[in-house]
Amino acid sequence: MPRKHTRKINVEGGYYHIYNRGVEKRSIFVGKKDYQVFLNILKTALSPPPNPQALVQSFTLKGSTFQGIPHQPKNCSGKLKLLAYCLMPNHFHLLVMQQTKNMMKQFMQSLATRYAVHFNKTHGRLGSLFESVYKAVLVETNEQFLHLSRYIHKNPMKFWEKPLKDYPYSSYAEYLGLRTTAWIQPKEILAFFKSRRRIGSIDFTSYESFVETKDETPDPFLPGLTIDRP
Repeated sequence: MPRKHTRKINVEGGYYHIYNRGVEKRSIFVGKKDYQVFLNILKTALSPPPNPQALVQSFTLKGSTFQGIPHQPKNCSGKLKLLAYCLMPNHFHLLVMQQTKNMMKQFMQSLATRYAVHFNKTHGRLGSLFESVYKAVLVETNEQFLHLSRYIHKNPMKFWEKPLKDYPYSSYAEYLGLRTTAWIQPKEILAFFKSRRRIGSIDFTSYESFVETKDETPDPFLPGLTIDRP
């Protein structure tokens, strides 16, 4: 029997919570460069592809010169949207919307392969980097949608002692208007907070208050992932 959430419900237009962690719960981000490489892979995959003419290069083979376009990584622009993310020392969370059926699978295969190649080469290791195939949970209600984004953005509170908005490896800064990133799409979630909104027994005046107000109610539908302190 497959592990829970490894058998995906593939829905065109579906919203998904994607997560994975390092094999044996090991760290998958050791230093700043690792985080930057992972984010750059996301940027390349989610940004509009460059003009093909700008990619043409000259190759010399057996004394003859040819022109062509080198192999390009998977591009998902217009086929998959990233709404929120958080990178932690030994795992990551993504909230995506799959605009084209099966694009999530292609996106994650490319992301995992490219990052594992970087990590193993940089840190002199061999073998699988991730615990297993990524997990994906289909988001089915507005409540789940909102609580999931909060859960993702609150993850650093487990070890981060500075203000949550200062954590550099999540999309929370985009949600607070502190940073603008073209390949992050916060508008759908922020639209819920254009006016005062009651969630549970609390009235929230902003997305920031929703994330940072202490609430003892467990977030529904969410996996328990532990982290290693950096």
